[in-house]
Amino acid sequence: MNEYTYYLIEKKEPIAWVYLNRPDKKNAMNPPAWEEASAVFESLGNDPDIRAIIVAGKGAGFCAGIDLMSMVGEIPELMDPAQKGGVKWQLLQKIYSLQETITCIERCRKPVIAAVHGQCIGAGLDMITACDIRLGSKDAVFSLREAAVGFVADVGVLQRLPLIVGQGITRELAYTAKNMTADRAKQVLLLNEVFEDPAALMAGAEKMAMEIAGCSPLAVQASKEVLNHGIARSVDDGLKYVASMSTNIIPSDDLFEAVAAFTEKRKPRFTGK
Repeated sequence: MNEYTYYLIEKKEPIAWVYLNRPDKKNAMNPPAWEEASAVFESLGNDPDIRAIIVAGKGAGFCAGIDLMSMVGEIPELMDPAQKGGVKWQLLQKIYSLQETITCIERCRKPVIAAVHGQCIGAGLDMITACDIRLGSKDAVFSLREAAVGFVADVGVLQRLPLIVGQGITRELAYTAKNMTADRAKQVLLLNEVFEDPAALMAGAEKMAMEIAGCSPLAVQASKEVLNHGIARSVDDGLKYVASMSTNIIPSDDLFEAVAAFTEKRKPRFTGK
């Protein structure tokens, strides 16, 4: 029996599949998505029968991003128009907690492959940048969407994405909130490989995971540790900085407008206030 609300775990030793399992909501990340991730990846990281992990989405796509409406209730500080120091301090701690949801994937002892089909938006993009390897199907679409809803992306993508695609591409995505196709994502090295359709993608991800599983687990895990050591300090420093920056700009008129526009199903009219 699966013990998680948001994630569905399927073990097929030596591989584990971690599915984002909220297909009726396009796998948008609600509170359980953020709360359960650490336990998922710690458990799999410590499982001696698992040598590689594949993260994929159930339904029509990988992840539509954060479920803003459900998360507002968990983080009321977001909508407090009269924040004082104490409120901002509470918000800072909550951002740190959200960051851990993504960082735990990077920290997991086992290699993690992201298999992306359909939408990979906002928090979904955060998640795959913390994975070791990213594969996609031709229908995959990527977007760093936070600038379109009045946020600075604050859970890791601005620290990790430049290490994968470089500063120029990261800034283009961060400033425009535009979509990137799978072919373009491969061209800029966000994806290792593009497959014809989701079925071929899942088969390709499993094949790669089995190739990893066929190598020395000690050597593979040590290699991940060494590679992470080379980048972890800069990522950690960047996470602390962006958490402070995010706390400073929340709330804003733009954030209130984004929520109102989402509710009213219209395009937001931002003022920069």
